[in-house]
Amino acid sequence: MRLMVAVVGKPRNAALAEAITEYETRAARYWPLEVHEVREERASGMTAAIVREREGARLLERAGTARVVACDLEGKSFTSEQFSSWLQKEREAERDTAFVIGGAFGLSNDVLSKSAMKMSLAPWTLPHELARLVLAEQLYRAGTIFRGEPYHK
Repeated sequence: MRLMVAVVGKPRNAALAEAITEYETRAARYWPLEVHEVREERASGMTAAIVREREGARLLERAGTARVVACDLEGKSFTSEQFSSWLQKEREAERDTAFVIGGAFGLSNDVLSKSAMKMSLAPWTLPHELARLVLAEQLYRAGTIFRGEPYHK
């Protein structure tokens, strides 16, 4: 079982990039983790739908044959404990899982329709860099919960 995070663009803020790297590194201690940053589409002269389509195609290409979980506001909400339990079931099923995070305009209809599941990271809209940080932290937290380590209190 591999976990993948496929995300549009790179974090622009250095401090945010550092925090993301820190939590992705921590999470990789618990789960085989790959992170794929796909090119952000220039929005000038294009509709939001076209931008979503192009970025979505790149995200799905990076996800490959893994089970796609779309990080989407309309998705299923988990507590940290529920998320840890769900990830453990994915591991036991030996299922590769790819979490996809869209860019500034969100995810394409193609990505959403091909997703095995939609998962909400928060009840409000997050910039994609913050969504990536939240996901990385929760992947790390899920590992500590599973192992009974003191991080999650």
